[in-house]
Amino acid sequence: MKIRSEVILNMEVYQMKPYCCPNCKTNRSRFNLIEQNASSVKIDPKSGEVLNVFNEENIDAFHMQYKGPSYKVQCASCGLIEDEHTFIKFAEHNKKQ
Repeated sequence: MKIRSEVILNMEVYQMKPYCCPNCKTNRSRFNLIEQNASSVKIDPKSGEVLNVFNEENIDAFHMQYKGPSYKVQCASCGLIEDEHTFIKFAEHNKKQ
């Protein structure tokens, strides 16, 4: 019985798609969605001390903002962590009849 095909990430409703793990090749149902929240910082190269924390308004001219995915997917069977499209494409390529 299908209960829900959506999940809430970052306060937004996200429509789920079929996944299949490209590593273990059998898991199609157990996954962890890992939210990524990037923090832009400038650190001292010798001590590692945080010198500055940037936000969108005060970003340094030489500091590139994070442009990666807002979350990653982990196979809950084998532990592989990849971008969502990797799991979706493998599921599309290996559809069960």
